[in-house]
Amino acid sequence: MQEYFILALVFVWTIAAIIQDFRKEEVPNWLSFSLIVFALTFRAFYSVIKGNADYFLLGLYGFAIFFVLAQVFYYSKAFAGGDAKLLMGYGVILPYSNYPDLFFVGIGFVFLLFFCGAIYTLIYSIFLTYKNKVFYEEFKKYFRKARVVIVIAIITAGVIDILLNIYSVETKGLLFSIVFALSFLFIYLRSLDKSMIKLKKADELAEGDWLERDVKVNGRVISKSVHGLSNEEIRLLKKYNKNVLIKQGVPFTPAFLIALIVMVFFFLV
Repeated sequence: MQEYFILALVFVWTIAAIIQDFRKEEVPNWLSFSLIVFALTFRAFYSVIKGNADYFLLGLYGFAIFFVLAQVFYYSKAFAGGDAKLLMGYGVILPYSNYPDLFFVGIGFVFLLFFCGAIYTLIYSIFLTYKNKVFYEEFKKYFRKARVVIVIAIITAGVIDILLNIYSVETKGLLFSIVFALSFLFIYLRSLDKSMIKLKKADELAEGDWLERDVKVNGRVISKSVHGLSNEEIRLLKKYNKNVLIKQGVPFTPAFLIALIVMVFFFLV
């Protein structure tokens, strides 16, 4: 019963995070931290009532493991700060039955999160690129640059195959399909990345926004970093009314909800 309560808890918190992510393009710290505190407190009380510390310790160790993973994903720019903190909260609430579950359930959820996240991001990005002039301009530019290389690669592979007769007809078709698909995906992602760069006014900036390039303001250089803009840097930009290029990302919080639903209905029910 306690597992259903804690899963319902994270479901509500995740919905709130999604709303904030789409409204303000950020997940506030208080939301993620309150999830961590509330979940650990619940585990502590339940452990006291049952006279068994394991339920609390499993949540604590889960938090420690996901804290390390969150740092890795954050500093590699796979996650924004809000997503990383939300991941820490998930480390506390996952339904571990025993200590080996810290690995199997924990790492399994991370793989599920990235799998669901990849599908969600691809679908969401298609909506973003619809009627996006910047995307289509960038796509045409990258396609013109890449098509010569693609053609040369296909011709070279074809000549080698004719001379050495290496592959079967089925293998040839598969290899050419893979080359084409990977080339198209590379061009698509590069074009999408460029189309996500937006010019923002100083009063529209939020803590954690990622600069596209370094900015010089009144003799001071604000460097782009994995941490994004600080409140102090935003105040400086507002003071001098400086507009800056910001690299936006796809709101990733819905991937948490999708992964949670998949885990509950396909693996826990």
